[in-house]
Amino acid sequence: MSKRSIALGIVAATTMAAVPSTGWSATPHPKLVRVAQSRSMIWNAVAVDGKRIFLAGPRWAGGSGPQLALLGPDRTPHAYPDTAWNAWKPGRDPASGFVNINAIRLDGRGGLWVVDTGSPEFGGDPLPGGAKLVRIALSTGRVDRVLPLGADLAVKGSYVDDVRFSGNHAYLTDAGHPGLIVLDLSTGRGRRVLDGHPATVARDRRPIVLSGEIVRAPDGSPLKVHSDPLEVSPDGAWLMFGPLEGPWSRVPTALLNDPAVAPTALAAAVQPWVDLPPVGGTVMGADGSLYFAELATDSVKRRWPDGNTEILVSDPALHWVDAPFLTDDGRLFLPVAQMDRVALFHGGKSRTVWPITLYELEIPK
Repeated sequence: MSKRSIALGIVAATTMAAVPSTGWSATPHPKLVRVAQSRSMIWNAVAVDGKRIFLAGPRWAGGSGPQLALLGPDRTPHAYPDTAWNAWKPGRDPASGFVNINAIRLDGRGGLWVVDTGSPEFGGDPLPGGAKLVRIALSTGRVDRVLPLGADLAVKGSYVDDVRFSGNHAYLTDAGHPGLIVLDLSTGRGRRVLDGHPATVARDRRPIVLSGEIVRAPDGSPLKVHSDPLEVSPDGAWLMFGPLEGPWSRVPTALLNDPAVAPTALAAAVQPWVDLPPVGGTVMGADGSLYFAELATDSVKRRWPDGNTEILVSDPALHWVDAPFLTDDGRLFLPVAQMDRVALFHGGKSRTVWPITLYELEIPK
């Protein structure tokens, strides 16, 4: 999550003091299984490959330790793929280190992809060479491909947010400069589409609310997050996307993939899909069911393909669940990032309730 209109060029002090929040409980719902906890990293993304669990979080959230980690047998996080990629600091080459990870995603072809916004600051412009999509081969644990998101893709004000794959294409949302990025993985070439389209822009009067309070940007205005969540339909025919606050729209991937399609024709092909409330993260099942974390109610819900929605679990311990992961055998991994509690949104004083927890939830049939 994030975007430049939320905070222009802000560098906030981050303190690690834990401030308990009203309603938080150390005893979560019995359906929730604690997988791992951290008193250093703030996890907003998770990916699971067999018995291996990968976790990541953005630099500006105020955590310490690696940005991308692999949990060891004792559930201790270790830098992944190595210390060098996690050791970037201002002044070092932003092209060869993780500047600011906002998402991770398995491609189903033996790779773990990392979305690097390229900006160490919340709301800052991407550093030259910093914004990129990095692939790590799971078989070797080594980076085997880096796709730079140049100044024509990660533009001034961009916050490249998340990614989904379909065939030889990758689709990314830009939560800072509203729009989408389409990458041809066979050539590495990309282009921006739907820049400023209403479907990518966060609307007024749709506040992000947690624990009954509106989440506010550092300037005191209600936080707005442009094009953020996205999913590809199981048949690969549609890309669904929207601002964090909703609503969601959809567009045919065949049109996204074709550079010859005129911008006006692509814009005209965007359709309303579903009016979801503000969500922390989503994942789509093979049957087309959408699992999403509803921020206002600390809930994880399932939207069936027919449009019916059910609550899977609701608990104060699920305060801002971010990007979840769904395994083939029906387990949801839920990183509780508490993004609204980071120091950036509270005058430099963190309200994060440590430790940060990763939960597992078995999905009922």
